[in-house]
This record gives sequence, C-alpha cells and structure tokens, in this order.
Amino acid sequence: MPNAYRFSVAPMLDYTDRHFRVLMRQVSRHSLLYSEMVVARAVDHLRREGPPLCSVERQRRLERLLGFDQQEKPLVLQLGGDTPQELAAAAQLAASWGYDEVNLNVGCPSPKASQGHFGACLMAHPGRVADCVAAMAAASGLPVTVKHRIGIDARDGFAELLEFVDAVAAAGAARFAVHARKAWLAGLDPKENRTIPPLRWDIVHQLKQERPELLVELNGGLETMATCQAELGVVDGVMVGRAAYQHPLRWAAVDREIFGDTSLEPVRPSAVVRGVIPHAERWCAQGGRLWAIARHLVHVVEGVKGARGWRASLSRQASDRKASPDVLAEAALQLEEQGL
Repeated sequence: MPNAYRFSVAPMLDYTDRHFRVLMRQVSRHSLLYSEMVVARAVDHLRREGPPLCSVERQRRLERLLGFDQQEKPLVLQLGGDTPQELAAAAQLAASWGYDEVNLNVGCPSPKASQGHFGACLMAHPGRVADCVAAMAAASGLPVTVKHRIGIDARDGFAELLEFVDAVAAAGAARFAVHARKAWLAGLDPKENRTIPPLRWDIVHQLKQERPELLVELNGGLETMATCQAELGVVDGVMVGRAAYQHPLRWAAVDREIFGDTSLEPVRPSAVVRGVIPHAERWCAQGGRLWAIARHLVHVVEGVKGARGWRASLSRQASDRKASPDVLAEAALQLEEQGL
C-alpha cells in the first residue's frame, strides 16, 4: 500500500465501523482507512480468557472487535491503552487478522480515556508511549503509527511536542498523525475539544520542517480537496474526519487527484449504494440488521433535488428490523432513475 497515508479517513468512535469503511471504499480505492478505537485490554482479556468462555464464543467476540471485509484494505487497527504487554498482544493479533498497520491513540481527550490512562493524557508520558510503540512493533512486525495532539493543558509548547515526537520516533514509530489542536483534559468535553481549541496547522508545519525525516500527517479542519492538495505540499499526508463521514462523495476525486489513478470512473451515489449490497447480503445473512449499514448511506446523497425524500425513505424502510438488502437495491434504482 505505497503512500496510502497521503489521504486517510480518521478513526472515529461510532462512525468508522466496518460498514462505513465498506461504503468509503466505494468512494476511494486507495485511501487509508482506520477502525474505530479498540481498547487493548478488552482484546487481551478475550485472548487469554479460558473456561467458561468457549472458543466459539471467544472467536465471535473477537470478530465483533476486529472483523473486517477484505475490500476495506489497506486498513489500520487503532488501539487504546498504556500497557506495553497488552498493546503488544493486541498488535500481534492485529497482524494475524490481516491488518496493514496498528495505530496508538494518543489524542482522545474523553474523561473515560483519561481514567483508563490512554488517549491524549499519554502525551504527558512520552517514555511510556515509546515503550508501548516498541512493544507493539516487536510483537507484530507491522508498522506502528501514533495519532496525537499538538499538546495538552499547559503542556502545549513546541519544545514539549518535539520531546514527545523524538522519544516516540526513536522507539520505532513509522508515522505521526497530528490533530492540530491542543486538548484540554479538564473543562472541555470531547466535542468541545474538536472545536474550541484553535487550529494550529502552523505547528504541524513546523514539526515537519524541524523533523523532515519523519512522516507527518495533518488532521483537523480539513474540509475540501483543494485544501488537502495544498497541505500535501507541506506535510506527508492529510487525514480527514467528520467531513469524510458527513460528505463522503465530496472526496470522489481523491484517487485521481491525490493518488494519480486515472483508470477509475467518476463515482456516483447509485454506484456507492450498489457497491455496498454484497456486503449487506453477507451481514444480513449472519443475522445483522440492515440499519447498521443504511445509517451511513444516508449521507451519500446531498445537495440535489429529492435528496431529503430519498434519505427519509431509506431511513424508514431500512430501520425495520426485518429489512433486507432489497431495500438498498430499490434505493439505488431510485438514484439511477434520477441520473445520480
């Protein structure tokens, strides 16, 4: 997956599940996709737990945490944790499941993450993060990357950021995805931490200038293809979050304009919906509900006549507990009849 990090979709809890990733793969064949954050302790617990948990049930639970469709690749498993042994075991399992990379979450500012001693609070402990990265790399053989903030609380000077990055780079981190906002661990909730601390792309630019040998990705506030292309003249990669989730077709030109692949046809909303149907058939055949998939698809159509009605119809039909993938086939046909 050469240079897949040039454009990636950020890991987002409750958003970047396997169904959204299959959707996004219809939009871009080359972008790097991430799982939701998985807590390493939960994986390690399942891996080690003996009776009364039978092997079939253990595998089912691991599938729920780690499972993915092969078409989602290249794919990164993001892990949360602060214990090298647990993270190493989870990273080793990621390798055996076929993930392409593992990523350590050092950016989540939620109180739950802080109470579990992972996420953004780890920026105050660069040595601990370095130990975790080294253990993950040694156990898995996969590239280990880190997603982090530019600082936390009063630890927001550039020298402190460099101290963190240098320590983690020396431990073998393959790449740094930098959310260009500091995090306030006390006083702001996770949503406020995505909007209130000012964006400081200049700090990420400075990091790349000071450490040109490192691979640095910019995350935070990237809303358009034009902005992403401009930033790729400064940093090594761009990571888009909610703008990719809420407006997936906005990024339909990524493969052509960022990865230089001119062989693919322009992506249409109907093609995205049809492309997801085989995945939906497998999911529903295993007892899954269609709404788990359709809730992401409602964002595929926007800014055209009839979009609101189409979304309402899809939501109403797909939310029925007995809904089948035929609902998606009908939704795709409606779009095709409108030339979409």
